[in-house]
Amino acid sequence: MNRLRLWLLAVGGAGLAALLVAACLDLPGFGGERHPYGDRAVHASLARHTANTISSVNFDQRAYDTLGEMSILFAAVLGCVVLLRQAHDEHRARPEPAEVALPVRRYALLVLPGALLTGLYVVAHGQLSPGGGFQGGVVAATALHLLYLGADYRALERVRPLGLYETSDALAVCAYLVLGLASVLAGTAFLANTLLPYGTFNTLSSGGAVPLLNAAIGIEVACAVVVLLAHFLDQAVEIDEEHGS
Repeated sequence: MNRLRLWLLAVGGAGLAALLVAACLDLPGFGGERHPYGDRAVHASLARHTANTISSVNFDQRAYDTLGEMSILFAAVLGCVVLLRQAHDEHRARPEPAEVALPVRRYALLVLPGALLTGLYVVAHGQLSPGGGFQGGVVAATALHLLYLGADYRALERVRPLGLYETSDALAVCAYLVLGLASVLAGTAFLANTLLPYGTFNTLSSGGAVPLLNAAIGIEVACAVVVLLAHFLDQAVEIDEEHGS
């Protein structure tokens, strides 16, 4: 059985290596001033009034691939939630507030609103400037956890109703799928950027469906990170085994 597995691995690896070599031999020249994919991506981005070409690639030209990336994150968080749920031999012990140095407390509470606004700004301007839903969602979710550093765990819990974030995570994934299906119902391809007008170039309402897909990703990523960190913090702070910590 082990020998058969090794043979299967060798055959599969050889096939994959052959495909990679064939793909590399057909790549355009390295280090040139222009690249065929880059030229087409920029042209499509400008044609659809999306100032940030990266967002145009992520949420327009390769929106289906972005759906896969979002699904991987959603599945990973779901798996962690299942694995880190409270077991029968565990119980919850309310954590005691720890002493926080005054400079740390002041800095965390001062930076928190600015970091949260920065995350929302990055999400909202994803089709205009570097950033987008993935980056802005992580920044916004991280900003909330400055309460854990600057205050205590209970303060974080008050602004983090876990059920709300879990529901919002699922709804954001559904919103991305609904936008894709709406294109199909309109008579075009799944996730095709033909549903909405492209608007005025370099404005918040430009890019057609790109801002909506970007917002869905931002909400999904932010909620997913909050839910993920919540369960890891529960394990580290609240949940103890019945016979020892």
